[in-house]
Amino acid sequence: MLLAIDAGNTNIVFAVHDGKDIRCEWRAVTETTRTADEYAVLLQPLLQLNGLEFADLHSAIIATVVPAALFDLRQLCRRYLNCEPLVVGDPDVDLGIGVQVDRPEAVGADRLVNTVAAHDRYKGALVVVDFGTATTFDIVGENGDYEGGVIAPGANLSAEALHKAAAMLPRVAVARTQSVIGKDTVPAMQSGLFWGYIGLIEGLLARIKEEYGKPMTVIATGGLAKVFHKQTAAIDHLDPDLTIRGLILIHARNAGKRPA
Repeated sequence: MLLAIDAGNTNIVFAVHDGKDIRCEWRAVTETTRTADEYAVLLQPLLQLNGLEFADLHSAIIATVVPAALFDLRQLCRRYLNCEPLVVGDPDVDLGIGVQVDRPEAVGADRLVNTVAAHDRYKGALVVVDFGTATTFDIVGENGDYEGGVIAPGANLSAEALHKAAAMLPRVAVARTQSVIGKDTVPAMQSGLFWGYIGLIEGLLARIKEEYGKPMTVIATGGLAKVFHKQTAAIDHLDPDLTIRGLILIHARNAGKRPA
């Protein structure tokens, strides 16, 4: 079985793929001080709850946008899975796509993995909107190449910035409000965050499509995607497991090309 690891700025997602299906999936807070042994202590009982153990995991793949987390994630795979993980971004890992931007090496691993998965599942030109710490809009060409994108602050990041920068504003959750006009501070903040992000999503997607000049399908993924996707017709599909599926596809493509 394969252990796929998607390490983002806010959360790390671990998923087990049994060769046919994603058998189980867990999300943990990203902490760069966490050691390989601490990851193992976290994962072992979760595996056991699903009738698994480390001995059942024979391979691994990692995508991370947090360089400080990579060393101990590698050590986790080496020490507890007895394998050398594939790492998206390493020179010997073949993604099977082109990266048509000025500095390909600067594109986040998660954005490239999403590109691979989106092109595999959907037809034509695509926009992948990933609602994470940042909200990213990534362009996937009809041939599967990554063609650039847009990076905006994530909704939770914006909420935290409001709280920290303004003395009278509390910390609030990102949630849909029934009305746009708030009658108190908290609903007014929640309206600005939620409906403001709806405006950002719709406005950026409209400009992207106008500039691109071809029909495009929009796929939403990431932790906050479920909050927004039903509230706007600009999003065509919700695909919460897009990144994990991309990691599975990349691992399959590279299987056998390097020793374990």
